[in-house]
Amino acid sequence: MSQIPASADWFSFRRVNVTRQDARILVVDDDSNSAAAITQYLSSEDFHCRVGYGGLQAVAIGTDWKPHLILMDVSMPYFNGVEAALSLRNNPETEQIVMIAFTALDKAEVKRHMKDHEFDAYCRKGSAPDEIVNFLDWFLVKS
Repeated sequence: MSQIPASADWFSFRRVNVTRQDARILVVDDDSNSAAAITQYLSSEDFHCRVGYGGLQAVAIGTDWKPHLILMDVSMPYFNGVEAALSLRNNPETEQIVMIAFTALDKAEVKRHMKDHEFDAYCRKGSAPDEIVNFLDWFLVKS
């Protein structure tokens, strides 16, 4: 089993009762190259993935598709990741989605931006792709 990224951390212990093959993951980043790369890698690891290019798309896709997990960049223009996560948390239909702050910001900075319980975990961008997969697997009860 791969090492979970040293930069990963949990804010809650929310998990989902699905297998990797059934898990729906939404990758949200305003950097289209970054979003496409991580989405392509996760898809090659048997996750069902979609991509959103900003906070507004995160809310729209999250509400419509209802992913099990969201990898959410925090620093995005117009409607940032914290605002998008809070919007999804405040919706009874999407409040149980596992949301991971996937950002270049350090953990302390993410916590300073949080207003409530928007994110369940933190994973710093730049972690090895196989470590990210292993981290995501932790959230799946039926991995």
